[in-house]
Amino acid sequence: MKKLSFFAVALTAMVFAACGGNKGNQTAEVTDSIKTFEQQQIEASIKMHVDSLAEEIGKLKMVPFLQSDGNGGLKLTKEELQVKPDYLLDPAAAQEATTLADKYRILSALDIDRRYAKLYEMPIDEYDKAITKLGADINDPSFKNVEEGESVGESTKKLYDAMNENGRINYFWQIAAASLVEQLYLANKKADKFLSTFTDETATNTTFRIVLILDALNRLAEYDPDIKPVAEALAPLDVLNATSVSELKAQLAESADKIEAARKALIK
Repeated sequence: MKKLSFFAVALTAMVFAACGGNKGNQTAEVTDSIKTFEQQQIEASIKMHVDSLAEEIGKLKMVPFLQSDGNGGLKLTKEELQVKPDYLLDPAAAQEATTLADKYRILSALDIDRRYAKLYEMPIDEYDKAITKLGADINDPSFKNVEEGESVGESTKKLYDAMNENGRINYFWQIAAASLVEQLYLANKKADKFLSTFTDETATNTTFRIVLILDALNRLAEYDPDIKPVAEALAPLDVLNATSVSELKAQLAESADKIEAARKALIK
């Protein structure tokens, strides 16, 4: 890229020498043209890298106990079902969302909590209403690619491709970040029970998701200032790098405060 810039400047100098006149204006125009070209190259490089990250994240599944195909084999006892979680997001949080980014993130988190509530055999009508309202407010045609039974937070490649086509890939990564943080938050509430459905591969994939999402956010933040606070909120979770269930359990316990702080930052 530096060689291209040098060549362009050298060629411009030759033209100035031959033609003369208005050199200041011509130099400014060429400099602007070079900057535009270089910026296009930078953005194209970022886009290519982010596309590859989406390809990788699309291969990963949500934490087992929130999967639509039988909750990963998790079974709650009658006694456990009697103690309903009081730490889920209130569906009324949908009313608090003001910016488009807020709405995407809260929609993603509520979708996760809806699954969790269903696991506990709790009423989900209010979640359905809140999610439907947020979906209508967002009005993203990409959501048509979320198949029945899937979650917006599952970060499928199909959803990414649709959001890419509709010019909303930055929001894809905001969805992915909020969904991931909510999954970690819920897993940590009853780690002994919920991590029992994990394998070492699942544990590795869960923390690898952090690497992928944070990489994408940091790159997009180079030219999208709205992404920067999301990247900053997720950054402290890069300490989660488990390769086994036992490591994940220990790391989640150690990072409980960081996970809760990230949740508060993303889901206001």
